[in-house]
Amino acid sequence: MPNVPSDAPRPTPPRRVTMQRRGPILVDGPVEVELEDGTTVSSDRFRVALCTCRRSRRYPWCDTSHRRKA
Repeated sequence: MPNVPSDAPRPTPPRRVTMQRRGPILVDGPVEVELEDGTTVSSDRFRVALCTCRRSRRYPWCDTSHRRKA
């Protein structure tokens, strides 16, 4: 490993995003999400599920509403 000064900024690893057919988008956290109206919401969980069906009562977080029959 090359010598790097201890005060040098360390590169952050890329954020992993997992796409699921007919399901939420899974994002390794913590995350900050900017909504359409410009507000931001954040979560410090190790993984979050972002709603893609817009049925969630906790939008943008998925509450598994996509599983229910319409």
